Amino acid sequence: MKKVITYGTFDLFHYGHLRILQRAKALGDYLIVAVSTDEFNMLKGKRCTYPFMHRAKIVESIKYVDLVIPEERWEQKEDDITKNGVNIFVMGNDWKGKFDHLEKFCRVTYFPRTKDVSTTEVKHHVINERSLSERN
Repeated sequence: MKKVITYGTFDLFHYGHLRILQRAKALGDYLIVAVSTDEFNMLKGKRCTYPFMHRAKIVESIKYVDLVIPEERWEQKEDDITKNGVNIFVMGNDWKGKFDHLEKFCRVTYFPRTKDVSTTEVKHHVINERSLSERN
């Protein structure tokens, strides 16, 4: 069985998130998704709209996902790969080169981001729409 793993915050789940999960699953038989915990996101300087348990449940419900685990620290990737017998590590190409050191454990693949879709853009759009409606 070929196992694939990917990591993310998955806040404000959108089409780009779905596409990376779909493409990751297509590389193997079993997809593990590590969802960043609220505490880990705070260390990264990220503030989420939804708490970890909600984001994990959303990701868990996607048909391409076989297992959701918490991402609690940067260093856990090597442990996750070896403990779960992972063959392929997948991330978006905005991380290109950052995880090449994991090649000693498995294949590392970077997918192009889905054009014109990002959580940051969604958040900016919502803020802008709210500002417009408050002015009118």
